[in-house]
Amino acid sequence: MWIGTEALKTGLPPKGELVFEPGGAGSVLADGALRRKFLWMHQARGRLQISGRRLDGDAPPLQSVVPEGFEAQDIQPTSLIFPTTGCWEVTGRIGEHRVTFVLRVVKIGDGPARVPEV
Repeated sequence: MWIGTEALKTGLPPKGELVFEPGGAGSVLADGALRRKFLWMHQARGRLQISGRRLDGDAPPLQSVVPEGFEAQDIQPTSLIFPTTGCWEVTGRIGEHRVTFVLRVVKIGDGPARVPEV
């Protein structure tokens, strides 16, 4: 399911629920944070910035990895890093173009594979 406009949009998981489960997509970082790749499409030009906050409890802010080199293209791969499970509001923006959505982040069991500490 895509959300946003032609200027900036991203795909959301079914029912707005991002599930981290054994053998599933994503990874668990050394500090327990949950990382998942997100693809953004855009016709707006400039650098994509992503921010987020947990709505249903205290948590550090969402972190994101936005690789450079995609500003002039229509596609932008990213990683979103959720410090905890819960209900998260996420906003992506390029200039004046903005997309905000809410996800429920769920971890089942130990979640997907752990990323070893470096």
